[in-house]
Amino acid sequence: MVTMRCVVVREHGGFDKLRLEERPLPAPLPGQVRLRIAAIGLNHLDTWVRRGVPGHTFPLPIVPSSDAAGVVDALGAGAQGVKEGDAVVVLPGVSCGVCESCLQGVDQLCRHYHILGESGDGTCAEYVCVPAANVAPKPARLSMPEAAATCLVFQTAWNMLVRRAELRAGETVLVHAGLSGVGSAAVQVANLLGAQVIATAGGPAKCAKVKALGAHHVIDSKAQDVVAEVRALTGKAGVHVVFEHVGAATFDASLKVLQRGGRVVTCGATTGGTVSLSLHAVFFKSLSILGSTMGSKGDLRTILRLVEQGRLSPVLDRTLPMAQVGEAHRLLEERAALGKLVLLP
Repeated sequence: MVTMRCVVVREHGGFDKLRLEERPLPAPLPGQVRLRIAAIGLNHLDTWVRRGVPGHTFPLPIVPSSDAAGVVDALGAGAQGVKEGDAVVVLPGVSCGVCESCLQGVDQLCRHYHILGESGDGTCAEYVCVPAANVAPKPARLSMPEAAATCLVFQTAWNMLVRRAELRAGETVLVHAGLSGVGSAAVQVANLLGAQVIATAGGPAKCAKVKALGAHHVIDSKAQDVVAEVRALTGKAGVHVVFEHVGAATFDASLKVLQRGGRVVTCGATTGGTVSLSLHAVFFKSLSILGSTMGSKGDLRTILRLVEQGRLSPVLDRTLPMAQVGEAHRLLEERAALGKLVLLP
């Protein structure tokens, strides 16, 4: 029997719950393709799957991770659009493809939508089988590790800023944690849209890298008062949009820096999801609070074209062997990386 190595979470807990195991080499089902994985992108979602989320049930045991790049190794019956040997990236959101939402191009709203590595086995393996609709050509200018660091964060940032917040040229946006995976994507997308970008980062080294990504102003969240700095930069007017993904630690400040009619768009809560909220501020200032999860496959293909053109780029911190997945999770949780972390099988 031919086997492969993969990372498996069988129970929630610490880094020791990330087990390196062998499984039979999977065979692609009809409509699927099998990929020989060259690089695996990590996201904060992976740490939540490992630790567990109160009130949410993950289907354990599970292979974590949502992002990857590799080469098509085998085709299931009826699989179309790719051929063996193609270099591809994985599109991390899976939907039914036939419901009203899917046909309208908002497949992330499909009732059967799920994210690889969250609701079913993901990409942290030497070989992975996914629907043919969930792969796209790897941008030729990117290495495999760079490509594996691209899809989930840019798809999320694009949907938040373009679709949900409808950020426009000439507006001002505050991006929290501008060197995180989704934050670094948001800085670039906002700049591409013609907005003035104010970003936060923790410490001089991170601030310098965020500035190099195209942020017009960077606030050191460890040394400066974010609300006071935003007010000073905007002449006390505030920002049009806040890109929020940190949660409890930043949400109060996010509301305070919005100008009248401003929008805060959120995709996550890495510091906690329970926040206090004054409805008086919401209705007196005509504020909008917008939720966002992932984005459409169509938008992600647009993003990949922009990446190929060099107008958007992933920020890669380092690669680690797949066997060091626990160390990678530690770096993620301690916010010690200056960009994305990628595992090599």
